[in-house]
Amino acid sequence: MLEKLGQKYTNVIADSGYESEENYLYLEREGINSYIKPQSYEIWKKKNFKDNISRHENMTYIEEADAYVCTNGRILWPVGIHHKKSASGYRSELTVYECEDCNGCPHKTKCTKAQGNRRMKLSKTFIEKRGKSYKNITTEKGTQLRVNRSIQVDGAFGVLKNDYEFNRFLTRGKTK
Repeated sequence: MLEKLGQKYTNVIADSGYESEENYLYLEREGINSYIKPQSYEIWKKKNFKDNISRHENMTYIEEADAYVCTNGRILWPVGIHHKKSASGYRSELTVYECEDCNGCPHKTKCTKAQGNRRMKLSKTFIEKRGKSYKNITTEKGTQLRVNRSIQVDGAFGVLKNDYEFNRFLTRGKTK
């Protein structure tokens, strides 16, 4: 970035479409503060999200044990590691958590559709980086940066759409 632009940015403000573990790690490696809106930012505010007991965000996390406690007080222990490769080739590590015993649980139908115990795969790195970025965007500075970004970017799209009657982009991806 420094070679192409002649300067280095200290902050990156972006919409949720740019949120990924790979992007968070790149920005951190480059020493750039991330102000990326989480993909579930608007959903987090809604009552049905807060009432959804199957979401890891609504479970209690026990850091010392690296385990989650579900609504029924049962523990989801780490049982393995799963690797996932993105379209760009980035390889992320997901921890697989499984409930100790879902038999007889009155909340099972709200929590999982699995025949056996509840399982979930989570990237600890992504959760950590997302949390850091979320804290950034909810600060006074972060709010101001997001407001300025929306004015600048949305204004440019408004000019394209209204003044130039350009209502649709027909291509997608970096090459097009």
